[in-house]
Amino acid sequence: MDARTARSLEVTFPSGEERPALGLGTWRMGEDAGQRAAEVRALRLALDIGYRVIDTAEMYGDGGAECVLGLALTEALREGVRREELFVVSKILPPNASERGVQAACEASLRRLRLDCIDLYLLHWRGGVPLAETVRGFEQLQRRGWIRQWGVSNFDLDDLRELASVPGGKGCAANQVYYSLSERGVEFDLLPWQQLHQMPLMAYSPIDQGGLVDHPGLRAVAEGHRATPAQVALAWVLRQAGVMAVPKASRAVHLRQNWAARELRLGESDLAQLGRLFPPPRSKRALAVR
Repeated sequence: MDARTARSLEVTFPSGEERPALGLGTWRMGEDAGQRAAEVRALRLALDIGYRVIDTAEMYGDGGAECVLGLALTEALREGVRREELFVVSKILPPNASERGVQAACEASLRRLRLDCIDLYLLHWRGGVPLAETVRGFEQLQRRGWIRQWGVSNFDLDDLRELASVPGGKGCAANQVYYSLSERGVEFDLLPWQQLHQMPLMAYSPIDQGGLVDHPGLRAVAEGHRATPAQVALAWVLRQAGVMAVPKASRAVHLRQNWAARELRLGESDLAQLGRLFPPPRSKRALAVR
């Protein structure tokens, strides 16, 4: 598959809305009150650099990550960032995903985020609440104007097919899963299905939670581009149509390096070498979850 150009580094949602293919994750933020000011500064820097897609969840830091993000967004909006430029993603825990439970959970997330509306609200993973009930709850949130779109996370293909069979289930706008060079299982069936149905795949941990930053094979490819192994890993994910990557980063150097990975063009020889290092799946694999 050919690398995408910088101007096409966007993903298109079923609604036709286009958003940047590179976002920022906030996992592990909000866990330590002593780090809150530093984390707000990191998110403010990310927004200054140009990040506009920010992914969080009510689970992260028991709501702490949403609080940190809310502080950063409030400052950014006050200083001139336009709300319509931002694409804020949050996730609801499965036990809260009943028809009534989504109301309370979403209201709490909005309060922590200091927003009137969440752009994309995801079911964090599948739990015991029937999918049809969760969908009804999400649709009510849409009617109230509390969320713009809804989707899921950590759903494999069978889960998505079942979701599509319930009333309103075809309104799912995205599926967020673990996807990286070292975890390519989704390429066997899940990613092609989502591309066919124009449902973006949001890749969390696209650098394998830091596990690829010192990989010798990636370093060999990176040296030819005056890049880092992490940038190669991220560029490999970003090159694919319909895929949005949301790596977590909080250090300034990593925020800037990840952003620069948008400009990295991997050639056919690079892709062939990476394919030998990390072969694509030849059979169905269990969905990776971390």
